[in-house]
Amino acid sequence: MVIKVFLATSSGSTAIKKKQQDVVGFLEALKVEYAELDIACNEQNRMWMRQNVPEEKKPSNGIPLPPQIFNEESYCGDYDTFFDAKEDNTVYAFLGLPPPPGSKEALQAEKEHIMQNGTQAEGNPDDSKHNGDAQGEEGQAGDEEEGEGGRADDEATELETSRGEEEEAAAEEETDEVTEETEAQEEEDEEQEDEQLHSQEEEELQQLEQDQDEQGSEEEEEDTELQEEEEEAE
Repeated sequence: MVIKVFLATSSGSTAIKKKQQDVVGFLEALKVEYAELDIACNEQNRMWMRQNVPEEKKPSNGIPLPPQIFNEESYCGDYDTFFDAKEDNTVYAFLGLPPPPGSKEALQAEKEHIMQNGTQAEGNPDDSKHNGDAQGEEGQAGDEEEGEGGRADDEATELETSRGEEEEAAAEEETDEVTEETEAQEEEDEEQEDEQLHSQEEEELQQLEQDQDEQGSEEEEEDTELQEEEEEAE
């Protein structure tokens, strides 16, 4: 199958030239084999193009403008329909060509095929059962993968929990050590305060005893003096 692109090499329209370059450049980028057929210098090409473009695709004046694209004898479309197909990633379908494996269009077609098979399976119980079994196996495999992933997550969680517990234990030990040091310091301070208080009490008691001794001595002296005065008076 050969893609035919009808174009006018000597066209005076800048818009037509740009459209032709876009089509040819994109086909080259896709590595699609094509043949350029000039309608400006070849009357047969121009007549063949006009005759094979469907009537409903022709403009109101009946003269289709280039570029026009064909797959052998089958009409594909003009620039506007080509541009729409390019935007929708359906250029190969537009050209009537199978998309290469791995292309966006091939992946999209595969998804559509899967969706169609799923719709057909709903109408056919046997196919539905078969698809259900296949999906069940896939689901079981997915569950096993999820189970392995879950076990890995659990191990990671346990490791993080173990690390967290070790860090908490270390923090608690440090806190206990600080608390013990603080309590020991407080006990030492209390002992020092008790010793100081005890020393003050002893000093006060000694001072009180000393004052009492001095007072007793004064009273004895007064009694002696009074006795001597009485003896002298007699």
